[in-house]
Amino acid sequence: MKFGTYFAYWEQEWKADYPYYCDKAAGLGFDILELGGGALVDLNDSELSRIKSAAANAGISLTGCIGLPAAFDVSSADKNVRDNGLNLLRRILTALGKIDATVLGGIIYAYWPVDYSKPVDKPGVRARAIESLLSIADFDRENGVLLVLETVNRFEHFLINTSEEAVQLVKDIDHPNVKVMLDCFHMNIEEDFLGDAIRTAGKYLGHFHIGECNRKVPGKGHMPWDEMGKALRDIGYDGGVVMEPFVKTGGTVGSDIKVWRDLSGGADEKKMDEDIAEALRFVRSKFA
Repeated sequence: MKFGTYFAYWEQEWKADYPYYCDKAAGLGFDILELGGGALVDLNDSELSRIKSAAANAGISLTGCIGLPAAFDVSSADKNVRDNGLNLLRRILTALGKIDATVLGGIIYAYWPVDYSKPVDKPGVRARAIESLLSIADFDRENGVLLVLETVNRFEHFLINTSEEAVQLVKDIDHPNVKVMLDCFHMNIEEDFLGDAIRTAGKYLGHFHIGECNRKVPGKGHMPWDEMGKALRDIGYDGGVVMEPFVKTGGTVGSDIKVWRDLSGGADEKKMDEDIAEALRFVRSKFA
C-alpha cells in the first residue's frame, strides 16, 4: 500500500500551490498527494510541468479527485449537460496525464452534492452514468489514469452508497479502467461492518479514502482501524490509501464539505503538519 493525503486538509479553496504541497507531503512521509481535479483545467502547460517536476523531485505520486458540478453532470437527462461533463472530464484527464497522475476519483458518475428538492430517478441516472463512463473510459486509459467511482453517504448522493452498489455498477460498466473507490467516512454511515464492505469490493477496489468519523485525521475518532487494516490485507490491497481530513472552516472547501466549526483545536500550519504526520504513523501501524 501507498499512503497519501489530500491537499485540501490545509486549504480553504480548491485551487492551491500544488508544487508547495508536493514538497510538504513528501517531507511529512507521504507517498501520494491528491489534487483537486477541477482546478487543473485552468492551468497552462508550463504550470502543469512545474507540478510534474515538483512531484518527481519530491519522489511523490499524484492523484486527482472531483465531485462534478451540476452543470457538468454526466448522468443528466439533458444531453448538452452530459456532453459538457464529458468534455470537462476529458480536459481533467488530459491535465492529469501531463503530470503523470495515476487516478481520478470522486463523484465522476453524476453531480455532487445532489439536489434533493428535485425528483430522484435512480434507474435513469444509473443508465446514463454507465453510458457516459463507458464513453470516457478508453480516453482515460490513453492518459494512463484509472477511473475510480466513489461511494458516498445518502445525504450527498443516492446512486452508490455502499460497496455492494459500487461493485455492481463497476461490473455493469465492465471496463478494465474503471474501479471502485471506498471512503471510510461515508462507509461509517452506510455500511454494517467496514471490514466486510472492503472484502465485498475485493479485486474491484482501486482507491481508498480515509479519515475519522468526525472528519479529523485518523486516530482522533472511533473508526475501526484494526478491522479495516485486516480487511485490506485479506484482499491483498496494494493501491493508494489517501487521507481526506477537513478540519478548518471557511472558504469554498469549508462550505462544500460543511465544516461549520474549527475541528483542529485552533492549530496553526505547523501543528496541522505534526497532527497529520502522527496520523500517518498511526495508519501505517494499523494497515501495513
